Amino acid sequence: MQRLAMFLLVVAGITAPLLAEQWHQFRGPSANGVAENDKLPQSWGDQENLQWKVEIPGKGWSQPVVWGDKIFVTSAVFIEGEKPQPRRRGRGNRPRNNQRRGGRRGGGYGQKAPPKAVYRWEIHCLDQKDGSEIWKETVFEGRPRVPTHVSNTYASETPVTDGERVFAYFGMTGLYCYDMDGKQLWKKDPGTFPMQAGWGTSSSPALHGDLIFLQIDNEKDSFLVAYDKKSGDERWRRKRQERSNWSSPIIWKNEERTELITGGRTVRSYNPEDGDILWEMQMPGGRSAASPVANEEMLIIGTEERNRGGYDDGGGTLFAVKAGASGDITPNSGEDSSQCLLWSRPKSGLQASSPLIYDGYVYVLARRSGMVNCFDAKTGKPVYQRKRIPGARAFWASPWAYGGKIFCLDDSGTTHVLKSGPKFEVLDTNAIDEQCWASPAMTEDALLVRGVSHLYSIKK
Repeated sequence: MQRLAMFLLVVAGITAPLLAEQWHQFRGPSANGVAENDKLPQSWGDQENLQWKVEIPGKGWSQPVVWGDKIFVTSAVFIEGEKPQPRRRGRGNRPRNNQRRGGRRGGGYGQKAPPKAVYRWEIHCLDQKDGSEIWKETVFEGRPRVPTHVSNTYASETPVTDGERVFAYFGMTGLYCYDMDGKQLWKKDPGTFPMQAGWGTSSSPALHGDLIFLQIDNEKDSFLVAYDKKSGDERWRRKRQERSNWSSPIIWKNEERTELITGGRTVRSYNPEDGDILWEMQMPGGRSAASPVANEEMLIIGTEERNRGGYDDGGGTLFAVKAGASGDITPNSGEDSSQCLLWSRPKSGLQASSPLIYDGYVYVLARRSGMVNCFDAKTGKPVYQRKRIPGARAFWASPWAYGGKIFCLDDSGTTHVLKSGPKFEVLDTNAIDEQCWASPAMTEDALLVRGVSHLYSIKK
């Protein structure tokens, strides 16, 4: 028995570091978009540092995830029926004149009802070395249950893997668990609920220990649910007083404890083991599209700001929460900090892209204007604001960092490389000729960029 116990401890000690090294979930091992790796490239293009390029059938804005020599990517393939509305490239992605404009100003182009079409929801497993297909599985084929925005997809949620299983979540279509060889182990149907203005879904799952978490915020019955990753059994569920949100939950391992953080009109921290609320903070503004980001000391989170005309291009208020908060930490009117709140910053530029913490600074990309804001992480004081990146278009993908550089991928497929630190400086511009909304993934020595039709492996 002693030998068995020692063996299990050794296995656990090996597994934890492996999980921390794999780009196994949205924005990487710590869900923060940071890789400490000097092997990754700074420059690339169609004729430079392109290891391989493979076509991915269908559409999907989900990020690829990586474990070992396997890459997993999800997609929704249109089969027949009512054709999807075409997208246009460029700022705002406004629809063509013959497309219906729905919803309020600044946020239309949703659909009233699901399209009369058949889709095939797929998960692909690719070989990291050359992009060849190892296996492909269809998780579901049929009609969509909910409508979606003309620029959204039915595969916008990033899968997650623990090295033994891969979990593919497709919003209202369901959650599916496969082993690493493509055998389905279980599936779960969390239900079908209306989303604001028919915009569809995009909140990716989070994984911790033996539990997988889904944040299902909608217009009818919002909730947070935890499933057992091995059996698919529901372990706990918490009702949420929220309307539609699109941000993804994250696991925050800080100096005090491990927390499950969800965005929304009210930011909440949950005990991941039982779902009890640890703290909460009411947020100004409206919807939550950008996901939280954190390091051991602080959590950075915010919402988009509403005004009379719609959503403010100046972005919403950004908050920095200290580790160890408890209870209601909403600041009093007129205050920008408190015992549990390090700082807050209005007009931060926060919109759809998630913020980035790197080398003592917080970076925020303004979606519509192609601008970047930089703040001191400890104080929240602006380092530089509203710096327009030359030639940048709309930002939907979240920024990432390595090697003292900040990488910002715009809608046209161009990545703008900035020098990290207090001085705004553009170091490089790397273009691929394809629309990009998905955030990238990284392997030991390669960058994986997903476009509207292809997956690119970029390597020195």
